[in-house]
Amino acid sequence: MTAISRSGAGRGVAALVCGALAAGGLAAAGVAALEPGEAAASSHREAPLISGTPQYDTTDLYAFVSPDRPDTTTIVADWIPFEEPAGGPNFFPFAEDAQYDLRVDNDGDAREDLVFRYTFRTHVKNGNTFLYNTGPVDSLDDPDLNVTQTYDLELIRLKNLHAVSRTKIADEVPVAPSNVGKASMPDYAKLRRQAVHKLAGGAQTFAGQADDPFFLDLRVFDLLYGGNLTEVGNDTLKGYNVNSIALQVPTHMITESAHQPVVGIWSTTQRRTAKGGFTQVSRLGNPLVNEVVNPQKDKDVFNASTPRDDAKFLKNVTNPELPKLIEAIYKIKAPAEPRNDLVDVFLKGVQDLNQPPHVTPAEQLRLNTSVEPAKHPERLGVLDGDTAGFPNGRRLTDDVIDIALQVVEGELVGAENDLGDAVDANDRKFEKAFPYVALPTEGSRGPLAKGTSGDADVRSQLGDALRPAGSAGDDDTPLIAASAGAGAVGALLIGAGLAWWRRGRGRAY
Repeated sequence: MTAISRSGAGRGVAALVCGALAAGGLAAAGVAALEPGEAAASSHREAPLISGTPQYDTTDLYAFVSPDRPDTTTIVADWIPFEEPAGGPNFFPFAEDAQYDLRVDNDGDAREDLVFRYTFRTHVKNGNTFLYNTGPVDSLDDPDLNVTQTYDLELIRLKNLHAVSRTKIADEVPVAPSNVGKASMPDYAKLRRQAVHKLAGGAQTFAGQADDPFFLDLRVFDLLYGGNLTEVGNDTLKGYNVNSIALQVPTHMITESAHQPVVGIWSTTQRRTAKGGFTQVSRLGNPLVNEVVNPQKDKDVFNASTPRDDAKFLKNVTNPELPKLIEAIYKIKAPAEPRNDLVDVFLKGVQDLNQPPHVTPAEQLRLNTSVEPAKHPERLGVLDGDTAGFPNGRRLTDDVIDIALQVVEGELVGAENDLGDAVDANDRKFEKAFPYVALPTEGSRGPLAKGTSGDADVRSQLGDALRPAGSAGDDDTPLIAASAGAGAVGALLIGAGLAWWRRGRGRAY
């Protein structure tokens, strides 16, 4: 057991993918796209600039040895925080002018060696309706799914930050849509299964909406839970969704060797500029770093930076603000500074667990891929003797708020504590197979309208109303058309009346 513990306790990704890894001369084009330019812009709304552009905001990152396929590693990254499930009619597409990256450093030098790049395209079948779907959707290729997205996946291999090969390993893969509601998508689980795309050699990829897997009480920002711990125990993210990208690959594909199984992983978003290039606007490795470690002056800079330049943020870790705030409000003495214990855990990795040899300190999510999945995972991960959990990677079930609070308050330097936010698990059960994230909350959630049973079915009438004039339809079509026409005439009369009234009063609008 490592010093952090509180208690005692396939070959080949496919010829295509392996060829991409081995072929040094396939292509060196696009090197500039790998090197973020100057930018002023993770987690949930953690920096001023990125909070205004949620499509590019990477909210969370997870990496773990796949529990049902332990010879593979799964990476899950989320974007677009606080998706209100009923937020139509446009709902929550991935941005088309962005590169969504999963970056892997497999030798500990704080430089990416592999980049898995996702880019998206939007397709609209009928531009003459405001509807996301024009009827119940039974499959990803259903004609009634009016707005769809597809994505390409590239594998880029680098040496000294220069691309030595680029290969497209997935092409035009369908994205799981936003979960509009039970009437629109009566079997959303079926759509999720159809969006899991198998790559040759045992790899899998997924992109689409999911329940936000992060569970915590965000009222920490109200003077640290109200100043008297009265504001704890509420999962702030309950009922909200995110857009997830998940990738499962044979572990040997991303590690340096069997003798060096530790990888560092982070996600980034690059946005297209007016000049046609790309600029990095978001970055995430460990959770909460840019939210509660970096001060306001560093947040946008951090999102545009790279791990190899993290020395500039070192003081934020060695002299953290949060323990001082906790001491001021709750009189719990802050551990002595400098906090080298935090540097060891979050910038280097835990010694003898997930710290690579000759490591360069950098903010990455580090995972020792040789640690087998736990049969009975502990929510506090390594703190409770479960070395397969956070901060050795991050599983969906790891309670990172409680872990981080306890470590920041000195758990590793003799100040044992049981601090936490009283939210110990996600509100929705995670899946047992890839992509593991829970199904998204549907837009039709909530109580039924007063006086209704929920059995009414208006979908056929809606379909009739949307048919072109003169097409065959049910007997109800004239009634619907008449109602719509009457409504339009009524609206025109009301509008005319308002205009006359405003003119009479001399109003400018």
